[in-house]
Amino acid sequence: MEVRNIVVLGRRNAGKSSLVNLLTGQNVSIVSDVAGTTTDPVRKRMEIKGVGPCNIIDTAGVDDSGDVGALRSSRSLNEAVGADLALLLFTGNSFLDYERNLAALLKDNGIPFIIVHNQEDLEHLEDDVRVSLTDEYKCPVVRFTCLKNISGMYVEELVEAIAGALKHTGETEVELVPRSLAGEGDRVLLVCPIDKGAPEGRLILPQVKVLRNLLDNKAVVTVIQPSELKDVFQKEKYKLVITDSQAFSEVAAAVPEGIPVGSFSILFARRKGPFDLFLKSVSAIDNLKDGDRVLILESCTHRATCDDIGRVRIPALLKSYTGKDLAFDFVSGLDPVPDRKYALAIQCGGCMATSRQIQSRVESIAEEKVPVTNYGLAIAFSKGLFGNRNFTDFLTLVDE
Repeated sequence: MEVRNIVVLGRRNAGKSSLVNLLTGQNVSIVSDVAGTTTDPVRKRMEIKGVGPCNIIDTAGVDDSGDVGALRSSRSLNEAVGADLALLLFTGNSFLDYERNLAALLKDNGIPFIIVHNQEDLEHLEDDVRVSLTDEYKCPVVRFTCLKNISGMYVEELVEAIAGALKHTGETEVELVPRSLAGEGDRVLLVCPIDKGAPEGRLILPQVKVLRNLLDNKAVVTVIQPSELKDVFQKEKYKLVITDSQAFSEVAAAVPEGIPVGSFSILFARRKGPFDLFLKSVSAIDNLKDGDRVLILESCTHRATCDDIGRVRIPALLKSYTGKDLAFDFVSGLDPVPDRKYALAIQCGGCMATSRQIQSRVESIAEEKVPVTNYGLAIAFSKGLFGNRNFTDFLTLVDE
C-alpha cells in the first residue's frame, strides 16, 4: 500500500504544529507562541485506520514575511501541490485571502482538502461560516482545538474526515504487477543485478515491492543475478521476466522468444504514471541536438556513485546513442526544477515518492511543452529494445 502524504497548511500561529502533535500522539513539532516557529516541513509517519500509512507534514506559515519567510512559504506550497490531502487551518472565523489563495491552489492542482477551524476553545465556528465554506468548496469543514483535556473528540472527528477524503483515491490505486502479466501459478523470473548503489545486504526497494506483489498474486517466483542466466531457461518455463533497466540488453538477449521482458522501473512508471505520457515522449530522444539540456528527475536523495544509473549511466547512454553533445541537470528528491529550457526530462521509477508527487511534478514540466519519459523506457529505447518482440509484448500487456 502506498504511503499517503497529508500536509497541514495555514498562517503562522494557526496551531498547525499543535494539531500535528495531537494527531500523531507525539511531540513531533516544536510549539511556541512565537510566530514562525516552524521553518521547514516536518514529517511524521503514522497509521490511520481505514487509510493505512500516512506522512503527516507540518509546514511554515504561508504568511511568513521577509526574503527568508518567502522561501519558507514557497516550500509549504511545494508540499501542498504534491500532497494526497491537505488540512487547511483557519481561526476566529476568518477565512480570508491567504486561506482562499491556498484553497484555489489546492483546487487547481486537484488536491482534496479539509477545512479546519482551529482554536475552537477561543472562538466557536459560526454556523453560517461553516455552511458557506461547505457550499463553496464542497469539502468537509470541521472544528478543532489543541487543548489536550478536550481535544479527544475533535481528533476523532478529524481522523474520520481524513479517512473519508482519502478513501476514493485508495480505491483507484493501480496494481504494481497486473494479473495480465502474472497471476496464480505463473512462473516469473526476476533478474536482480547487485550494483554499487544497492544497500548492503538488501535488495533495492523496487525489487522488494515487485517480489511482494507477485507473491500476493500467488505467482511462483525465481530470483537470480544476470550471471546465472545461461542455463535457467533450460530448467524451467517462465511466463514473464523482469529485470533492472541497466541489465536490459544482457537479459533480453538471453530470453527465448515468446516470453515478455520488462523492468522494475517501467512497472513503477505504469503504477505512478502518467505512463501514456512517458511512452509517447520517449521517442523525443531521437530529436536531441548538440547543446540540448536534459533534466534527470530523481525522487529520492542518495549518495551518487561512479556507477549511478541517473547521474552516470543514463547520460553516458544518451550521449552514445545520439552522438550529440548534451548537457544534464539533476534534481534530487522533490526539490524545485531549475528555471531552464529543456529538450527532455527523464523521471526515475519513483519508488520513494507517491503517485501524486510524481504526477504533480511531471505534469508541471509537461505543461512547459517538455517531453517527459521514464528511466526504464529511456534505457530500453536507447538500447534498441523497442525492436525486441519480447519487450514490446511486455509493453502491450502492461498497457491493457
